[in-house]
Amino acid sequence: MQGNRSRDTRPELALRRALHALGLRYRVCTRPLPNVRRTADVVFPSARVAVEVRGCFWHGCVDHYKQPRTNSGYWANKIQQNLRRDEDLARTLQDAGWALEVVWEHEDATTAAVRVAAIVHERRIAARRVSSTRNQPGKAPRSGTETSANGLHERERPSM
Repeated sequence: MQGNRSRDTRPELALRRALHALGLRYRVCTRPLPNVRRTADVVFPSARVAVEVRGCFWHGCVDHYKQPRTNSGYWANKIQQNLRRDEDLARTLQDAGWALEVVWEHEDATTAAVRVAAIVHERRIAARRVSSTRNQPGKAPRSGTETSANGLHERERPSM
């Protein structure tokens, strides 16, 4: 299994090319959460979106997975561990406020890229709405930055 790539696979490269063609920039094979020992194939940190490109055999695709005849006990256990790890990652990311999008190797890369781009765009807009409601005019300024009658902040007043 040492010869099986964990990154830069054909489906992953095709997805990354399609995302790049749509104008999206991303991080590759990085941890979405620094304290969790799991990496995602494509990460959009500002939108908090992680994308995993999953192989049909290794992750037990419902449509294409076929149980091997040779050493079937080993492979059944191996695939079940992968599925549990996938579920654990999805739960961990969701609890931390991230979105995990799964792209299967049999999917069309362009279609998947458009789907991912829509999610990233949607989450970026939502993040802007949240940040703009925090800084609305008319709300009291944060402590330590009160303005005086002449419009200067307390910290900006010249000493006399």
